[in-house]
Amino acid sequence: MRRRASLVLLALAVFCAALAPLLRWYAYPRLAKIPPNQYQEVVLEAKDATLLDYFDGMRPKKVDKVTIVQTLKGNVEASREIEASAGRDVVVWDTLSHIIGPDGKTVSQIPERYIFDAHTQDPVHATGEMVDGDPVRREGIEFKWPFFTEPRDYLYFDAQTRTSSPIHYVGPRTFKGMDVHYFEQDIPWTKVPMPKKMPIEGIDPATIEATTGTTLWYTAKARFWVDPVTGAPVNAEQDIQQEMRGGIAASGPDGRLTAFAGHVTMREDYSDHTVALVKANRTKVLALHTYAPLGLTGAGIVLLGCALWLEARGRGRRAPDEELSA
Repeated sequence: MRRRASLVLLALAVFCAALAPLLRWYAYPRLAKIPPNQYQEVVLEAKDATLLDYFDGMRPKKVDKVTIVQTLKGNVEASREIEASAGRDVVVWDTLSHIIGPDGKTVSQIPERYIFDAHTQDPVHATGEMVDGDPVRREGIEFKWPFFTEPRDYLYFDAQTRTSSPIHYVGPRTFKGMDVHYFEQDIPWTKVPMPKKMPIEGIDPATIEATTGTTLWYTAKARFWVDPVTGAPVNAEQDIQQEMRGGIAASGPDGRLTAFAGHVTMREDYSDHTVALVKANRTKVLALHTYAPLGLTGAGIVLLGCALWLEARGRGRRAPDEELSA
């Protein structure tokens, strides 16, 4: 009876030992990925900001608040089409940044299409990749870091400049009870395209630049608090400045007019929701990557020990019986 039990325990130990690496190196890369149908909305605010008033003599004015509503919607149909040629799981995010002034009116809208690998978050280049209707070829990451983000610098894509530059790892931080990686990126003053959606209907930004010589310039300091397990930012802040230079901005100091200046932060209720969501997803990723493989490995060792112990006891009992029969 003991021999049969030891064989059963040995078989279970082998099963656990085989399943542990299978979960870690086979199941985890295939199951830990961004769903193609994800939908998310985040509200950002810039309080006590400066905003160009297009309807009152094109003058910068201090305003109580500028609101930025960012929506992110997974395009399942587009991802399936790209997957057919890419040969891997692909996610297509159609995003929209809707900037709203203190009076509730639209300041601008900037759509994006972001295409990336569902597991690694590496960009996937395909037709339709764009920012505000302009084709782009992203390098590095945007919106989300990879699973198990490392404490190092990454290449991060900035949608305003349509370029990628290093985002620097600064150090560990704690945000709302979570241990996170903290990153910073500085974008120097750069000439950028004007948004195609302007506050005044019928204005073509390309025409403005061509006929008046007015250009738009942008600089920013971005800060991200990133969960190292899921790679999801739990908080983001930006110090943004935009200036119009030359042409219709000639009336401003040094031929410049501030189009926007403010410290952009995530609204508190959306920050709380993001933290709760990331914590839940963190547990799922750790279960596949760490908890289950280690648990199975430990269980295999315990079962193997029990099988050897039962076998040893069985041999000990059989030895005296054999001597008596002799």
